[in-house]
Amino acid sequence: MSANSVEHASFTIERLFKATPEQVFRAFADPAAHDRWFVKADGWPVAEYSHDFRVGGRESGRFSKDGKTFYYNDTIYLDIVENRRIISAYTMAENERRISASVATVDIQPHGTGARIVFTEQAAFLDGLDQVAYRRQGWEELIAALGAELGETAAAA
Repeated sequence: MSANSVEHASFTIERLFKATPEQVFRAFADPAAHDRWFVKADGWPVAEYSHDFRVGGRESGRFSKDGKTFYYNDTIYLDIVENRRIISAYTMAENERRISASVATVDIQPHGTGARIVFTEQAAFLDGLDQVAYRRQGWEELIAALGAELGETAAAA
């Protein structure tokens, strides 16, 4: 892709957890739990981070693996239904250049005594600087880290 281009893509990841919907939701809502599995899961140094988990609240972070290239995440929570659903819109930037804009939905469904997570992201990848395969891989890793936070290994649904 060239400068000033946009590629639209979406993907869905489904996982089953033994944890209850309440426990899964808490892992998103509780700042300490969210910090463990979402912010620090990949081991990248965190330059700055904030998490205001409420409708209209913002989450933002600045991360760098090498101290030279920084990634910025700016999220706003659009809809939160306790123990059931989280919808957010977010942008990602590499250094000062925006690479994507997305809407992400976490659908938490009761499944037997556990929960089914259906994560869907609808994204606009900008100027060839990011792509759906990278984003999907990142979320696969984050959902695996969520499973570890819940004390289990996530199984594909």
